[in-house]
Amino acid sequence: MSLLARRAIAELAGTAFLVIAVVGSGIMASRLSPNDTGLALLENSLATGAALVALIVALQPVSASFNPVVTLVEKMLGLVDWRTAGALILAQFVGGLAGTVVANAMFGLDAVALSSHARTGSGLWLGEIVATVGLLLVVFGTVRSGRADRVAFAVGGYIAAAYWFTSSTSFANPAVTLARTVTNTFAGIAPASAPAFMLAQLIGGALGFILIRLLYPAGITASTPEKEVIS
Repeated sequence: MSLLARRAIAELAGTAFLVIAVVGSGIMASRLSPNDTGLALLENSLATGAALVALIVALQPVSASFNPVVTLVEKMLGLVDWRTAGALILAQFVGGLAGTVVANAMFGLDAVALSSHARTGSGLWLGEIVATVGLLLVVFGTVRSGRADRVAFAVGGYIAAAYWFTSSTSFANPAVTLARTVTNTFAGIAPASAPAFMLAQLIGGALGFILIRLLYPAGITASTPEKEVIS
C-alpha cells in the first residue's frame, strides 16, 4: 500500500473517531446531565480532549491532522503537495460524516438526522476565528519548538480549554463542522449555520498562517513524510 493511501486511511479513521468522541460524548452527557448544560459541556470537552490526545499519539507516525484547515496550512508551508492535501482533506470529510453516523447509531438514534441547533451571530463567528488561530499556533508552534512528540497533549489540552473560552465552543474544523450537521443532538449544528462557521474557520486559518510565518520565519519542516506531525 502506498504512503498516500496509508495517510488517507489514517486521516479517515482518526477524524471518524474524533467525531464519534465529540458526538457520542455529547449524547451521553445530555442523557446523564439533562438539567445541567454546564456539566454536560464539561463532560463533552473532557472526552473530546482526551480522545484527541489518544488518537494523535496512535496515528502520528502515519498522519494525524484530522482537520482540513491544518492540512491547507501544511500545504501553504510546503509540507505537502496539492495531491496529498486533496486526498487527506477528502478523507477527513468522509471520516467525519462516517463518525457521526456511527455515534448516532450507537445511541439508538437515526443514523442521519439534520440538526435543529442554530448557532449564528458575529460573536460565534469571531469565536471560530479565534479558536482556529489558536489551534494553528499550538500545533505549528509546538512542532517548530522541536517538541513534536508533545503535539498530542498540547492539542488535546487546547481543545478541551477552548470549549470553554470561545463563544462557539471551538469547532475549529470544517470536516467536524459538516459532520455535526447530521446529528440532532447536544453537539449538533444546524445545516444553515455551518457555512458561516466554516468560512470563519478558513479566515482563522489564513490569519493563523500569517502569524506562523511572522513568528517562525525560518520555516517549519518535517524530517520525513512518516514523521510529519500536525493535528
